[in-house]
Amino acid sequence: MADFTGPELCKLSAVEAVQMLRRKEVSADELLDASLTRIAEVEPSVNATVTVCADRARAQIRDLPDGSDQVGWLAGLPIAIKDLNNVAGVRTSFATQALADFVPDVSEPLVERLENRGGVIVGKTNTPEMGAGGNTTNAVFGATRNPWDTRKNAGGSSGGAAVSLATGEVWLSQGSDLAGSIRTPSAYCGVVGLRPSPGRAGGGPAGIAFEREGLAGPMARNLADTALFLDAMTGFDPRLPLSIEAPMQSFQAALLAEPGEIRVAFAPTLKGFGEVEPEIKAIMQTALEAAQAVGVTVDHACPDLSGLEETYLTLRGVHYGALTAKLPPEVRQHFKPTLQSNIAFGLALTADDIFRAMAQRTVLYHSVRAFLTKWDVLACAVVGLEPTNVEVEYPGSVNGVATKDYVEWLKFSYLGVTTTLPSMSLPCGFTASGMPVGLQLIGPSRGEARLLQVAKRLELIWGFDKAVPIDPVVKV
Repeated sequence: MADFTGPELCKLSAVEAVQMLRRKEVSADELLDASLTRIAEVEPSVNATVTVCADRARAQIRDLPDGSDQVGWLAGLPIAIKDLNNVAGVRTSFATQALADFVPDVSEPLVERLENRGGVIVGKTNTPEMGAGGNTTNAVFGATRNPWDTRKNAGGSSGGAAVSLATGEVWLSQGSDLAGSIRTPSAYCGVVGLRPSPGRAGGGPAGIAFEREGLAGPMARNLADTALFLDAMTGFDPRLPLSIEAPMQSFQAALLAEPGEIRVAFAPTLKGFGEVEPEIKAIMQTALEAAQAVGVTVDHACPDLSGLEETYLTLRGVHYGALTAKLPPEVRQHFKPTLQSNIAFGLALTADDIFRAMAQRTVLYHSVRAFLTKWDVLACAVVGLEPTNVEVEYPGSVNGVATKDYVEWLKFSYLGVTTTLPSMSLPCGFTASGMPVGLQLIGPSRGEARLLQVAKRLELIWGFDKAVPIDPVVKV
């Protein structure tokens, strides 16, 4: 277990902290004080929570709604929101220079829901510009650093969120995911990150609310906390047309249910779809062998993923063409080259490109849907290598094979996005250099409950649910 010298309250899990709040054994003000203390302690080393709104948080505590009967009630727990999501009265920069001082008047619906369910927003977490990138760095706030080795990157785009959890700044931190933006930083920082089904945690971005690609989701230190946060996020809102009603059984209750027989299909590289370095593959293999030794069925199997890369990249291009390309020229002129290339790719798509992707998406969905009638989850890599130095925007190669652009090394994120299946990163081990490794688990359609049950069984076997929070390991 790594060292942690922060406030004792920061070591609590989110579930423990909420239980104490409900029993009035601790106050929301005390937890906020602990959070602010920890932020002050670690931010010089990691740069994760780039905007702190302490006064607003105090005001929230004084006006907490009464929701003690709600399944996802957070009871005054301090949480963090990614700097791509509007919070009324708080700077929301989208990590781009033209919006560096933008302060919205109105919060997004998901933020409102979390506040109405007792979440107290303590700050905004760092992200690459407009969320484009697997390394959380930008021209407004600089780079977020990995707490396990501050020379390394924290993943992206929800890198600030992952680091805020791993260092004990907050108990829950909201993320969003288009190309592994929840899953990659979770894997790199040793936390849990879940990209849910479309509508499970709100809907698409403002302006393209029917989009299914860029989605919000919960990030936490363990699975019990993840289930709590997902319950807090879930429910129908007419302003979010994809949002769906909360299930009859809460995700927290589902997590506690007896999981029965568990069947895992393991395809570390998705049958050669992406590259994985030998050490990462060995760590995943060892973890699943440990699960197999205590009764979990693990088979090497992979569905047919024909056309996945082209389909995903087209859908992603539509996202950038429909959203980012429509921003005013005075905003777009500051965009980094990789973001500009995303927009150019999206605008160059033809109608035939888009129609073909829509059709192949359906084929891929049914391929994986049928596959998951035989297994509970499909397990594969989150990313194929451990973090590179923070100064490197993206790795030039994985397992000796050159990457042609900044998104190719994130190829294992494509499947969950394209098929809309819930996908998560679960800590499964550490490299020889001491960096966390996550295993990606992809579950059935709208199957967050079963995905959480399977992951919980693995978490109990592997015992990484208390690996964080840690003090940043500062290296130069």
